Amino acid sequence: MLTQAPPTVTTITAAPSPALHRSEAPRLQQQVVDAIRTRHYSRRTEQAYWHWTKQFVLWSGKRHPLEMGAPEIGRFLTWLATARDVSASTQRQALSALLFLYKDVLQVDLPWVDGIVHAKQAQRLPCVLSQQEVARLWPHVSGARGIVLQLLYGSGLRITEGLRLRVKDLDLDGLTITVREGKGNKDRVVMLPQRLVAPLRELIAQRAQWHAVDLATGRADVDLPHALHAKYPSAARAWAWQFVFATSEHVVDPRTGVIRRHHLHEDGVQRMMKRAVQAAGIHKPASPHTLRHSFATHLLQAGCDIRKIQELLGHASIETTMIYTHLIGGPGHGVRSPLDAQ
Repeated sequence: MLTQAPPTVTTITAAPSPALHRSEAPRLQQQVVDAIRTRHYSRRTEQAYWHWTKQFVLWSGKRHPLEMGAPEIGRFLTWLATARDVSASTQRQALSALLFLYKDVLQVDLPWVDGIVHAKQAQRLPCVLSQQEVARLWPHVSGARGIVLQLLYGSGLRITEGLRLRVKDLDLDGLTITVREGKGNKDRVVMLPQRLVAPLRELIAQRAQWHAVDLATGRADVDLPHALHAKYPSAARAWAWQFVFATSEHVVDPRTGVIRRHHLHEDGVQRMMKRAVQAAGIHKPASPHTLRHSFATHLLQAGCDIRKIQELLGHASIETTMIYTHLIGGPGHGVRSPLDAQ
């Protein structure tokens, strides 16, 4: 579905203070939204950046950001780390949002923001399922959402990358998937598991029937990236641009108010994963993203080159991919425990 859940961020409660003038908050929000959409940032980035802009204003006693600057940003970020005990990643997200606000929205050049008490960076390993645990999940997933979950493990996709796949991105004969505008706005090509070819053919045949009905009723247009709808007016109704994992019903686009099919919402995939984990008797905090971690770890265990895994995952840095080496034993990998030698 189209309406997305807000990103995981820390809610901040501010002390009561005089209300900001009614016209200022909507105007500032519209400025932030316009700047983000002009740069083609994701919906999640839009939600997160406005969230932190709003929380900064609330923390300050509802002062307008133009009345503040680097000192207030530093104190706000320090307050997040000390009073709210947020994680390092949450603090970094708040800083990015506020720097974007001043530089790209308000056109204000800030001096270096220093003196910040940084939140402690936790060094944590991702949750990974064994190959046997992954196999126990599949009897408990079904339908289009089940195929999405299998793609996360079989192709190493992020959940949003799987849900946003278009018909043109699948090569069922060549067994490849082209991931468009992944994290960092980068494209990449990944493998398509042979096991999913038949289910995908069946799903696409059903989608083709839906599309034929939509064409007949005048509701075949689909959301297109950037300004393609203006450059190619007919592309929005073209079969190639349709979402593979589309909603069965037409939904309202919250940005434009247009009623049309969109891709499935990630909440439904997450709920199916949670039920499957419980039904399979797996006692780990596994989420859909765990399947992507498991994909990388199992490839590494099978002897796949780590730079190839980096390419498949779409990581900008090999350092990000290196974390999976710690999940297959790290420095003690291949060393026998002394307890087993007794």
